[in-house]
Amino acid sequence: MKMFKNTKRDELCRKIAYIFNRPTLLQEALTHRSHSATHNERLEFLGDSVLNCAISSLIFKRFPELPEGNLSRLRANLVNQRALSELAQQLNLGELIRFGDGELKSGGSRRPSILADALEAVFGAVYLDSNFAKAEAVVTRLYIPFLQDLGSKTLDKDPKTLLQEFLQSRKLALPAYSVITAIGKAHKKQFKVECVVPKFNIRTIGEGANRRSAEQDAAEQAYEQACSTSTTSTTNKA
Repeated sequence: MKMFKNTKRDELCRKIAYIFNRPTLLQEALTHRSHSATHNERLEFLGDSVLNCAISSLIFKRFPELPEGNLSRLRANLVNQRALSELAQQLNLGELIRFGDGELKSGGSRRPSILADALEAVFGAVYLDSNFAKAEAVVTRLYIPFLQDLGSKTLDKDPKTLLQEFLQSRKLALPAYSVITAIGKAHKKQFKVECVVPKFNIRTIGEGANRRSAEQDAAEQAYEQACSTSTTSTTNKA
């Protein structure tokens, strides 16, 4: 079957180095729910799992020295809305998505959440059109160019910043911190701080010689739990 007679879609296939055997899958991946009853939400659901697995494998092999916690942080920053929408913009995906008139006029082609979902749908479409290995190759091709830079920036960030960005990328409420105890003399106090992330039902307790260090400790625990919960939820849905 020939590819769509659409030079922009042809260019997309060239950039991701994949030609569809069933072009209708690509068309579905590039169709927003405002356009028609057949849209990309199911493919986005599938592509989300494909992406998580592909990125996990990629960074596991590429960064053999990183412990589990750092790998979780790196993965979270590679699969979040910000990273996906940046990749989608590089692919000019917004110009290819089919919208209903209302969504098109309201700027849907530039909305990060829509761009991110469409790119995940493309990953899902590649998987259905071929197999996981081909879909993994597409993900790897897109992520390799900026993986090292994003990785170093991610690992340099403190836990509170990482947790905040993780939640913001999912449009969730920011964590709440509160001091539980502050024991000891003024120059030798030991703080215990609670971090609460309601969406994931997470409550962690951090300890430190000052409030800031206790908050960072609690945030690190909460971040790792949030990443784990998010990934498990995605896997279970698949």
